Amino acid sequence: MEALNIVLLLFILACAIAVGRAKSLLASVIIFMSQGLAMSIVWILLQAPDLAITEAAVGAGISSLLMFIALKKIHAIKEEGAKEDEEEQK
Repeated sequence: MEALNIVLLLFILACAIAVGRAKSLLASVIIFMSQGLAMSIVWILLQAPDLAITEAAVGAGISSLLMFIALKKIHAIKEEGAKEDEEEQK
């Protein structure tokens, strides 16, 4: 059981470092989501199922979904701006 705790701690630490070093926003969101899932496992091991469910639902689920939607909107805005720039150049 102690080995699992150490592995989870190292995984969460690696995710935190990877989010900061990721070059792609999409990769950062995916890493953040996996970190939230690992944290929910930690809460289960600490015998706090209410916090585990909250972390899985809000931390990994809803937050990641909102970040994916925001990324989609950002890319849509950039595509529209590129189309307008092309029209102005013609």
